Amino acid sequence: MVVPFGINDPEQSRPDPNFQVEAFYQKLPQLRERSYLLFLGRIHEKKGCDILIQAFAKVAASRPDVDLVMAGPDPEKMCPALQHLAERLRVAERIHWPGLVGGDVKWGAIRASEAFVLPSHQENFGIAVVEALAVGRPVLISNQVNIWSEIDGDRAGLVEDDTLEGTERLLRRWFDLAPAEREDMAARARSTFMSRYTTNQSALAINRLFSSGELATRQISQPLA
Repeated sequence: MVVPFGINDPEQSRPDPNFQVEAFYQKLPQLRERSYLLFLGRIHEKKGCDILIQAFAKVAASRPDVDLVMAGPDPEKMCPALQHLAERLRVAERIHWPGLVGGDVKWGAIRASEAFVLPSHQENFGIAVVEALAVGRPVLISNQVNIWSEIDGDRAGLVEDDTLEGTERLLRRWFDLAPAEREDMAARARSTFMSRYTTNQSALAINRLFSSGELATRQISQPLA
């Protein structure tokens, strides 16, 4: 049995979106006049950070007005190697590394982005993906993020393989969308969150699971020490 994880609706806390966006721009003022795609998560090999940078380098010339933000902690100390990769591919000036962001800065980063991007090689769920959906940001993800089929079915984002070729296709497909198509996808992103990933929806799913009669109850005895 699979029960979807849920998060609190960030809009229920009555935030000031403009204040949150401004908090992010205070941290990265060079992005005030720029569009950007947002990676938000651990800087880690399993997240596909390297292929994201390589794919961005392949499409960067076609969209000179768009940057990439790589936001998150770096527990494995991968940033120097990734930044060197960006320099070698001549896109270093268009990739930004704010480190760990939280609170209003995090929400501002999500709100101000064109889209959220995660070409991960494995995600049990993807909380940051759901946070992006919650504030109406389309998500560009790999088919190794375990909620990819719902995203794809709801047309709340784009899905491709977790390879360099797949990630390049992911970015090109996004850039090829007309403005109206992006706006429609953003609206569906918020709708997907509300119908699937709020804490209320998670509680309802748990209730349906236990009331369906399909869950077998098993008594497990604990051996004495």
